[in-house]
Amino acid sequence: MITLTTDFGLKGPYVGEMKVAMLRVNPNAKLVDVSHSITRHSIIEGSFVMGQAVKYSPPGTVHVGVIDPGVGTERKAVIIEGSQWLVVPDNGLATLPLKHVDAKRAWEIEYERIRRFTGWEISSTFHGRDVFGPAGALIEKGVSPKEFAKEISLDSLVKLDLEPRKEDDLWLLRVIYIDDFGNVILNLENYERPKAVELPDFNLRIPYREAYGQVKPGELLALPGSHDYLEIAVNQGSAAQKLDLKVGDVVRVKLL
Repeated sequence: MITLTTDFGLKGPYVGEMKVAMLRVNPNAKLVDVSHSITRHSIIEGSFVMGQAVKYSPPGTVHVGVIDPGVGTERKAVIIEGSQWLVVPDNGLATLPLKHVDAKRAWEIEYERIRRFTGWEISSTFHGRDVFGPAGALIEKGVSPKEFAKEISLDSLVKLDLEPRKEDDLWLLRVIYIDDFGNVILNLENYERPKAVELPDFNLRIPYREAYGQVKPGELLALPGSHDYLEIAVNQGSAAQKLDLKVGDVVRVKLL
């Protein structure tokens, strides 16, 4: 199985081109669309979405992620080998997926070598079709990365700074995802459940609940959500709009 996560959108031919290129390399590949609606160039958002797909996928799954504002530059195209596989640009996209794959080795894809498998030229602006997709298809087919990539150090991989930080009794948290409901997901997990949450930058204290409907419509609340990260929400409304937050913003939080 190969999962696909991109910021290509669905209007143009890009998703279809990548898929048919993969199937040309590996006609028996099973392709699963995670999302093609990642906010354009949002590596943080893409990392979160890929991380959730990896978290619930079986061993051996190949995850191809293409949120790649540096396409055509000197950034590496990499493969990460572990209990599952990641095929991504080396720009931090692998940060959250790496938590779930027990990584053992990393590889840098060599363009000329992979071109021998595909038989077509590599565009400088569409590595999803010409590099990442075919690499994922080859891996799922059973071709060793050493046939078209060179091994590199795992420690050399670019990682985003997405670790939660604490200053005295305040958490400094980053918005890592905002869903279509406007729920704001912060980078804090495995925390002791509080009774309430204080947001000092907004002069707010909101209840901590287990479900959206446990407060009145239009009211703010905090909860674990479906991903076990700390989430700020509005019952039947948008917390992102109400608090004017976007992915990447830092929010100071006190758990009460």
